[in-house]
Amino acid sequence: MRTTDRRIALGLYRTRHTRDLLEGALELGVTDLDTAFNYQHFGSHQALATVAADLLPAFSIATKVGYFPEGHDLGVRRLQMAIEQSAAALGRTADTVLLHNPECSAAGFEAACCALARAREAGLCRTWGISTWNPKPLLDSAWEVPSPDVIMVRAGLSVPATVLDAGEQLTERLGARQVWGMSPFAGNAADPIWTQIDTSHFLEPGQPASALQVGIAAAFAIPGAVRLAVGTSRIDHLAESVQASSLDVNAETVKQYRMLLRRRATVNG
Repeated sequence: MRTTDRRIALGLYRTRHTRDLLEGALELGVTDLDTAFNYQHFGSHQALATVAADLLPAFSIATKVGYFPEGHDLGVRRLQMAIEQSAAALGRTADTVLLHNPECSAAGFEAACCALARAREAGLCRTWGISTWNPKPLLDSAWEVPSPDVIMVRAGLSVPATVLDAGEQLTERLGARQVWGMSPFAGNAADPIWTQIDTSHFLEPGQPASALQVGIAAAFAIPGAVRLAVGTSRIDHLAESVQASSLDVNAETVKQYRMLLRRRATVNG
């Protein structure tokens, strides 16, 4: 994958929804926002519109549906309602709508995928797809669904081999056109492990980079994503992530790492 094909999305799960951050993102060339119907206690969409309605047309917005105050639900009517409410709160339709962790209600997966495909046809989004934290339960189910535009999976050095392999198998089975990544540091980029371990060998030689940047670059390669959602409320961290998207990863090191992960999973399994 060419580094020019990669892009960073500002993930909004635990990120402060401030105008300064959104303006800073645009200045850095970050034009993707990643949110969900349930983020910020079901208030992310409204918060975005409140602090920066005039900026939102400059962003490509991806949101997710599947979680409700009562819990997870892939009921077609509830998904339709969530998509429509999201558009109303944002003051515009989302560019991409993803099923949020459909493995939590796998029995409704097929009907839910068809519902999102119809939402795209109705103009409620430009693309649709699936965001899954643990793809394996979906592989264990029988279904036949339209091919999604996007599949979003965990990415990076913290993801277990079984999850990486299941994500790739699901991508192939679905015929998804693009792979997006998320959670490159398992939700904690400040964990000391990222600075205690030398990960620089994942990069091609001659590229100075911080531990955070190596982790970002590796996440684009593991499992192989064109877009990576990074959650941060700090402009300097976002800038580091953007710079990391242009780093060249050592493909042979990635290959060996994946082999070691699988071997370890086999031994431990």
